[in-house]
Amino acid sequence: MVEEQGKPLTGYNLIVRRLVEDTGITEDQARELIAFLGLNNWASLMREARMMAGKR
Repeated sequence: MVEEQGKPLTGYNLIVRRLVEDTGITEDQARELIAFLGLNNWASLMREARMMAGKR
């Protein structure tokens, strides 16, 4: 697996990175969303991330 800044790119880290890149939210915000919604609900993660990004 490829590492980014010392972090192995696991499924969790890949989802965090994709949420950040696709929506513009922060990494901390992405991690918080995943904590609330889980890893297996991509549509809800994207919807909530877009709403968060719009509030900036």
